[in-house]
Amino acid sequence: MKIAVIDDYPDAFRNVTGFERLSEHGVTVFRDTIKNADRLVERLHDFDTVVLTQQRSPFPRAVIERLPLLKFIAQTGRNTYHLDVAACTERGIVVSAAGTNAPTATAELTWGLILASLRHIPHELQQLRQGTWQTTVGTGLHGKTLGICGFGRIGNMVASVGRAFGMNVVCWGRETTLAKARASGFAAAAGREEFFERADIISLHLALNPETRGIVTAADLARMKPTALIVNTARAPLIAAGALAEALERGRPGYAAVDVYEDEPVTGGLHPLLALPNVICTPHLGYVERDTMEILYGRAIDGIVAFAAGKPVNVLNPETLAGK
Repeated sequence: MKIAVIDDYPDAFRNVTGFERLSEHGVTVFRDTIKNADRLVERLHDFDTVVLTQQRSPFPRAVIERLPLLKFIAQTGRNTYHLDVAACTERGIVVSAAGTNAPTATAELTWGLILASLRHIPHELQQLRQGTWQTTVGTGLHGKTLGICGFGRIGNMVASVGRAFGMNVVCWGRETTLAKARASGFAAAAGREEFFERADIISLHLALNPETRGIVTAADLARMKPTALIVNTARAPLIAAGALAEALERGRPGYAAVDVYEDEPVTGGLHPLLALPNVICTPHLGYVERDTMEILYGRAIDGIVAFAAGKPVNVLNPETLAGK
């Protein structure tokens, strides 16, 4: 088999346990992202197997129908909103998807961003390297109010750490998730306005869907304290387009820490948030840690090996297996 791995920015695929199982196959790893459909087709034209790294590249019908040799797709993770599975099925392309993100990885990064922002760690590191000792006074966590927007697995972990730090944790979201928060001993905000006005830190942990797109509005941000921090390690479109940069320039909230962007990857330093001194930005590192990549890419390798042996696993479109 001739295998293409796309969007593997840190070149992780070749370093996971079990990569040697593909020694009989040809593997090409592409570390950059191609957004143009024609160029993506040109890149993948000669491959019969493609490994999709999460949802980093859309894989629509317009691409799938122009890859005549493609017969197998290994999707890392089970989310396939970026992939036209129906088009794959029509063309007899088997899609295998397995492996889920461990919530701990993103929860850990969330707290890394919170602490880095409140204690001015990137700034102080830069100052120290330039020969200057202590230039800022940080903000502590004990007694502050942590707002959790979306109480799923990650939100629960972030909230639990906040409680361990002695913070007042308040949650906001759908009533079903608020019920889970209450059952775990966390308070639910009395309303939307109170949630944004009261919190010293707000951390977003909602899934992106038509209902949550733009759920955080410019008016919500304007209600936040000038000393408050908003953290987004979920998805950028949860915040109304352009609203965060404008709000930060106006001073409410005073700070932001973001790991996600509307259009990824961000290259050349070309993003409005990167120009603001009151923002910490990271390149979508939430799930990018060794154990998680072992799971995601390891199960993709499992899928490839099984397909090559004629015994495909974790198949999303079993109709393609009829007669094989």
